[in-house]
Amino acid sequence: MATTREAEYPQDSVGRVVPQRAVWDVPFVLKSGSRLPGYELVYETYGELNRSKSNAVLVCHALSGNHHAAGYHAGETRPGWWETAIGPGKTIDTNRFFVVSPNNIGGCHGSTGPNAINPETGKAWGAEFPQVTVEDWVASQAALADLLGIERFAAVIGGSLGGMQALYWAIEYPDRIGHAVAIASAPWLSAQNIAFNEIARHAIQTDPDYLDGGFLEAGKIPERGLMLARMLGHVTYLSGFGLGQRFGREIRRGDLSGRGSLEFEVESYLHYQGRNFAGKFDANSYVNITRVLDLFDLRAKHGGELAHAFKDATCHFLILAFSSDWRFSPERSKEIVDALVAANKGVVSAVIETEHGHDAFLLQEPAAYHRLFRAYMDRVALGCG
Repeated sequence: MATTREAEYPQDSVGRVVPQRAVWDVPFVLKSGSRLPGYELVYETYGELNRSKSNAVLVCHALSGNHHAAGYHAGETRPGWWETAIGPGKTIDTNRFFVVSPNNIGGCHGSTGPNAINPETGKAWGAEFPQVTVEDWVASQAALADLLGIERFAAVIGGSLGGMQALYWAIEYPDRIGHAVAIASAPWLSAQNIAFNEIARHAIQTDPDYLDGGFLEAGKIPERGLMLARMLGHVTYLSGFGLGQRFGREIRRGDLSGRGSLEFEVESYLHYQGRNFAGKFDANSYVNITRVLDLFDLRAKHGGELAHAFKDATCHFLILAFSSDWRFSPERSKEIVDALVAANKGVVSAVIETEHGHDAFLLQEPAAYHRLFRAYMDRVALGCG
């Protein structure tokens, strides 16, 4: 539960939050056929579940996200990754909704993943952790909903890889979801995106400290590989125009004489992002989760027809894209919208003009994004009783 003290936290924040843990002592068979002897999910909740349990909203995180979507942990000054959207009076209004935010299996922030202990060996799973998929994540999220007594989510919401999970919920659990909100997402990964992911994985796996995934036992971190992977990823999450507006060709140190070291502001920014990421994210988790992205394809079980994949969906859809997003371009969202229209499903969609690229879904700006998103969530709230 979250507790707020006005003197300590902003009034529109859920305040201090304490992560919770759900434990299953039964085997979990993954889509690959591999088996986890048991599993745990760390999650956070914000707001209150109403008496009819009809106001629950599931927030699904993207590649490097986790359960800490909003509020503040004790002793920390940085809020959750979607503080811009979740809180009292915000787009996902915790005065109206009970928000559930889990860290997915395969992650590295407390849920069962490569840095967790394999009970059958007594050692960290490491690179031996089995490959997971969006299908596995959604199944584990449904199990968490069962544990919380939630039969149906008013909405399942996510950006990027989180949006893929929302779409999969609509297809696999049509009776358990009222609305699916997919922001800056795609129905499957393009070859270009798979290529970016492979370059990132290669940077990690060829780091001398990766040790074929056994770095934890050796007390090492493949920092250089993780840093390069994050730097590459971060460039693709931003737009060229946005980078230019923010950094231009400003020089942080040195000069253009060719003597001594030279560092542009944009280089310094990427180095900071890379070092920060390397200090908090598990390399084996990064390898596993980028493969989750690669493997995702909504058409796979439906004869290659995206519209057919949505045939049993009963929920309403909000599909949002950003004009400057070249990682998951607006054309990818249009593919989803066209398939939903062909399947005669109710869908609201928009392309938001912004210079912020793929990561725009995490930001307070552009204002039009939150206005539209908030208006849709007002509609969701009307159905919560």
